[in-house]
Amino acid sequence: MRNYGKILFFFVLQIVSMSLCAQPLSVNALQFNTTATQNEMIFEVSASPQHRVFVMNNPSRLVIDINHAQLAHALAQPSHDHPLFARVRTGVKDKTDLRVVVDLKTPITAEKFTLKSNNKEEHRLVVDLNALVAAEGQEKQEKFAESESQPTENKATPKKVTATEKAVRMIVAIDPGHGGNDPGARGVQGTEEKIITLSIAKKLEALINNQPGMKAVMVRKGDYYVGLRERMEIARAAKADLFISIHADAFHDTEIKGVSVYTLSTNGASSEAARWLADSENASDMVGVSLHDKADDLASTLFDLTQKDTREASVNVANHVLKSFTNASQLHKDTVQKAGFMVLKSPDIPSILVETAFISNPSEEQNLLSNQYQSKLANTIFKGLRNYFKEASPLDSKVAALAL
Repeated sequence: MRNYGKILFFFVLQIVSMSLCAQPLSVNALQFNTTATQNEMIFEVSASPQHRVFVMNNPSRLVIDINHAQLAHALAQPSHDHPLFARVRTGVKDKTDLRVVVDLKTPITAEKFTLKSNNKEEHRLVVDLNALVAAEGQEKQEKFAESESQPTENKATPKKVTATEKAVRMIVAIDPGHGGNDPGARGVQGTEEKIITLSIAKKLEALINNQPGMKAVMVRKGDYYVGLRERMEIARAAKADLFISIHADAFHDTEIKGVSVYTLSTNGASSEAARWLADSENASDMVGVSLHDKADDLASTLFDLTQKDTREASVNVANHVLKSFTNASQLHKDTVQKAGFMVLKSPDIPSILVETAFISNPSEEQNLLSNQYQSKLANTIFKGLRNYFKEASPLDSKVAALAL
């Protein structure tokens, strides 16, 4: 009987122990500790966590996965003037793990930063980003200050660097639809879509290039054909922050008219993910980490994370462009549409397609032939893009020079 009691005691003890182990770790708070050379994130946790930290690019993000964990409270956000961290987001990974994604204001590279993490104390997880070049820069600055204090003759007045010159430009890839032996749709007067889209694109290019903090890259600059995948590749080679394809719609009902804005459908995104993951070199380049030594499910998760962010950004910019058209032109659809257009399938560049009008509608065809109307369309698209960049980017980042 006594042995039975012992067995029962140990059985109950084991159940209690298993129950305690099953309790998820709690992430209670987040603090930021920032100096000239160090950007530190301190997570207050209920126990020492198992975790992994890695960096992703296009856009730049720091990802922290904490095993078997959940949030106790919403995490604090970095200040608007933080030199590196823009925003903190959280989500659930594999139904049990906590994923923390930190949007970064500048890319993290091995040449500029060291990244490490550890459990310095039982109830603290610390992630350190140490700037390798900051100390050097500070030393140079001090030496420069010393030299400036010494009297010299005929010293040239140093050039004052403006905010515009300091700002890194947001790059917009502009894709005039069709071209060359692909004329696109035709109006009742024989107007070819490829001519209209190129003309509008050039006007948009001029607006963007005249705006401090922004730069345009034309996917095609003349009347020639560019393959659909090649259009995506041109944008990626230019390190574009945004891809916009310009078209003029057509329909058998010539009464149909108005503007539509498209982003990639979920089905189109899924098919493209499979294609990219089949080419591990391209996928590794896109997510910013090597996938050769990663399991298929992890590679897929990393890819999906980047693609999800891209789709969200695409919908955001599409909504801004559509909103800018609300008071400027008649809308064919008053919400952002989704379709599987090939040119929208770049997994790491937010991409939208604008059907500026129905070239098959006689009155809209006539409008599209007007230089003034083309300028109106370009200005409206530009307004939407500019509003998106202003809202989506921190004040001291790439579009700090936007004078709106």
